[in-house]
Amino acid sequence: MIETGIKGSVRREVSPEMTAAAVGSGSLEVLATPVLMTMAEQAAAESLLPFLADGESTVGTRMDFRHDAPSPIGAVAVCETELVEVDRRRLVFRISARDGSGEIGSGTHERFLVDSARFMSKAASRFRSR
Repeated sequence: MIETGIKGSVRREVSPEMTAAAVGSGSLEVLATPVLMTMAEQAAAESLLPFLADGESTVGTRMDFRHDAPSPIGAVAVCETELVEVDRRRLVFRISARDGSGEIGSGTHERFLVDSARFMSKAASRFRSR
């Protein structure tokens, strides 16, 4: 059963491939905001895996995120999530991110619990109807 309090964490050493310059979100060689947001989404999604029934998955639907401080190449960034709200299929996580020098970001992330086969069928039909 999915209940509040579920926690997740992703830890990465910032590499050149993870920088704003490399991913195209800026020109500087610091941890890119899209990469940090991906870490948050991964932490949330992976934290739910032990609680999903066969054929269930979760999909990200919303991200409200502040990236407040830069992390240079070589810094270790940690993104942690905690499930703080469950409303039927809607799951809301609090996000906190830090590196060795302190907090670098915070926010919330929303996911929805879905039936995997039904969701993929819907995705395929949207593509075919174009």
